[in-house]
Amino acid sequence: MKELVQVIAMSLVDHPEDVVVTETETDKALVVELKVAQEDMGKVIGKQGRIAKSIRTVVKAAAAKDDKKVVVEILQ
Repeated sequence: MKELVQVIAMSLVDHPEDVVVTETETDKALVVELKVAQEDMGKVIGKQGRIAKSIRTVVKAAAAKDDKKVVVEILQ
């Protein structure tokens, strides 16, 4: 899941070198944290959060194949 989020985020932003994705496993879910440059936050979130919601949907669909729950968090 980490690679999937990283590829999607790097294709959206102006500063792909600042994209950092970390993956943490908890009892209930796999938590994927996405950090981008401050000026790229709008591109990753999108108008009314549409792009962020789309990223979460794609990741959840990929995780459903492995029968896992994934949470995508976008951080500054």
